[in-house]
Amino acid sequence: MRIPDHDKKPVCQPTVAESKHADLDLRAIAYSLDALIPGFYLWLGPLKIRLGGSLPEETYPGTIHHPVGIALVLPGYRIYSTYQGSYDP
Repeated sequence: MRIPDHDKKPVCQPTVAESKHADLDLRAIAYSLDALIPGFYLWLGPLKIRLGGSLPEETYPGTIHHPVGIALVLPGYRIYSTYQGSYDP
């Protein structure tokens, strides 16, 4: 007979470090879009891809409020994005 381990976390739940990393990735995308920094940005739930852009300032509170989106920011402040929401927390 096997005794269940109650100390182990379920595999499907992200750890605190993983959720902070995901939050930083999404904040970096939000910051880059908000500041119109050229780059390609894609976020699909847990998958976040940022080619270009910048890391957010430590005091930047913004985020993206939609789990799926794609954006392209070109030099000259041209932005093409599926995200039309606010970056406010």
